[in-house]
Amino acid sequence: MKLNQRNTLVTGGSQGLGRYIVEAFLAEGANVHFCARTAADVESTKQELTSRLKPGQRLIGTVCDIGVPADVSTLFADVAKTGPLHVVVNNAGIYGPIGPTEEVSLEDWNLTWQVNVTGTLLVCQHAVRAMKPLGGGKIINLSGGGATNPMPRLVAYAATKAAVVRLTETLAEEYRDDHIEVNAVAPGALRTRMNQQVLDAGPDKAGVDFFAKNQKWADGGAADPSLAASLCVWLASPESHGITGKLISAQWDPWKEPEKFRALAAGDVYTLRRIVPEDRIKSSSSDG
Repeated sequence: MKLNQRNTLVTGGSQGLGRYIVEAFLAEGANVHFCARTAADVESTKQELTSRLKPGQRLIGTVCDIGVPADVSTLFADVAKTGPLHVVVNNAGIYGPIGPTEEVSLEDWNLTWQVNVTGTLLVCQHAVRAMKPLGGGKIINLSGGGATNPMPRLVAYAATKAAVVRLTETLAEEYRDDHIEVNAVAPGALRTRMNQQVLDAGPDKAGVDFFAKNQKWADGGAADPSLAASLCVWLASPESHGITGKLISAQWDPWKEPEKFRALAAGDVYTLRRIVPEDRIKSSSSDG
């Protein structure tokens, strides 16, 4: 098993992609500590998954809103009770306001940043403190299409997910010498509660094109969440040693072919960067 006895924390682990990640890590032998915002979700997840545990394997749940610093401190105090922390998967996140940007309230904008960016930062800070004394660790942050493509009418989501990628790249460089590898995963379009939020918002708020895409995903055209969960397993395992500071698409990048992926990932490939004219075989200098 790829993650035998690796102690792992998964945020937002009770539903959607987070649940798939928890299940995938358990299947690979990891001890999993997950969190969710409500006690009911934590308890139901533990009850449903406990029967799958192997002898000696642990599954622990904690109620936590990652946007609340005190909650995150309590979460990591609980995590520390069960031994060293090897892997963190930052999955928790929200879509935030859906609709024309001029109608977005500051309250909704701030909440989206509090959860998606500040929450991710808080978890990363605690994770780094726990991992440095161990001589290394793995941090995996969930990003998405908002990081690489404009998303009209989802301005808060798009902006925060781009910020998560740059946060990931920055931490990867800052803690490279501490052997803490930090990567971001783009899972693809999934059929989750976020997909339903767009459908509930309707075409007037979400936009006709984006609403139609979500309707298609809801009808069976969405990406398989187990693919992103498998990518998280690979990034958490020794097989991905040395890969850090990358935004990796579960659907489109060749991570299932490690040698090919490593060759392609050299330099600034799979990162956020400014495209200059030379990248499009155009000169930026004047001929005159």
